Amino acid sequence: MTKTYVITGGTDGIGAAVARALFWRGDHVIVIGTDPKKGDRLIQEASSAPGSAAFVPADLSLMSSTKRTVSEVIEAYPQIDGLVMCARYFRTYRSVTSEGFEDNFALFYLSRVLFSYGLLDALERADNPVIVNVSGPGHETPIDWEDLQSARQYDGVKAMFMTGRFNDLLGVTFAKRHGEGPVRYVLFHPGTTSTSFAGEFDAPTAAYIEQQKRLAKPAADVVPPIVRLLDDPPKEPLSAFNMYTELSVRSSLFSPGSAARLADITAELLEHVAK
Repeated sequence: MTKTYVITGGTDGIGAAVARALFWRGDHVIVIGTDPKKGDRLIQEASSAPGSAAFVPADLSLMSSTKRTVSEVIEAYPQIDGLVMCARYFRTYRSVTSEGFEDNFALFYLSRVLFSYGLLDALERADNPVIVNVSGPGHETPIDWEDLQSARQYDGVKAMFMTGRFNDLLGVTFAKRHGEGPVRYVLFHPGTTSTSFAGEFDAPTAAYIEQQKRLAKPAADVVPPIVRLLDDPPKEPLSAFNMYTELSVRSSLFSPGSAARLADITAELLEHVAK
C-alpha cells in the first residue's frame, strides 16, 4: 500500500536521497524546499518511478511561511505516514529574519516545532506514524538560557550545535505530551555526511567544508537507517540514533525540566508570529 511522507529540506542532500528512495519504491513524497528548479527535477525523476512526488516551495526560516506550508500540506494530505525533517542552512555570520529570529534558530528549531505539532493530526490517522528529526542528537554543547539566539557572541558552529540541543528537548516535550498516542519521535544523527552543505561561509570555513566533502560519506549511505526507522518505528515514544546505533535519551541532555523551560519560551516567541 502506498504511503505518504513529508520531507523538509527535501531537494538536497539527505532529504533528497530519502525522497528518491521512497518514490522509487512506490511511495508518495511531499518535498518541501526553497528552490523550485530542484523541486521540479525531483518531480520529473519521480514521473518515471513506481511512486510519485510533489514539491511545495517554502522559506522555513519564516514562521509565517512555515505555518502556511503546514496548513497547505494537511489540507491536501489528511493522512501522513511519516515526517522527515532535514532543513538546515549554516551561516558563518549571524543573520536575523524579517520576523526577528536568528536564522539558524528559526530554520533548524522553530520550523521543526511547527511541523512536529502541526502535522500531528494527520500523522495520528496513519497505522504506524513516525517523525524523524535529523538533528544530530546528544551533543554536549551547553545551553545559554540568557542568549538562546546567539546575539552576544555569535559562532556559527556553536549556534548550530546549541540549536541541535533544542531539538533534543523538543523531542522530550513532544513525547511527554503525545507519548500515549501512535506517533513515535526519533532524533537522528547522520554523522559526517557529504550533503549540499548549504550555507554562507567565510573563506576558512569554506575551505574546511570542501575538505569535509571529500572525506564524508555520501548522502545515500544515510538512507537505509532512516528508511528503517520509517518502516519500523521504535516502540518508545522518544528515541535517538546515530545511524544504526541507539543513543540513550535518559541523560541530563534530555532533561524534562529543561525541555519544559524551552517549550514555555518557544510558545511565547511563536505566539507573536503572524498566522
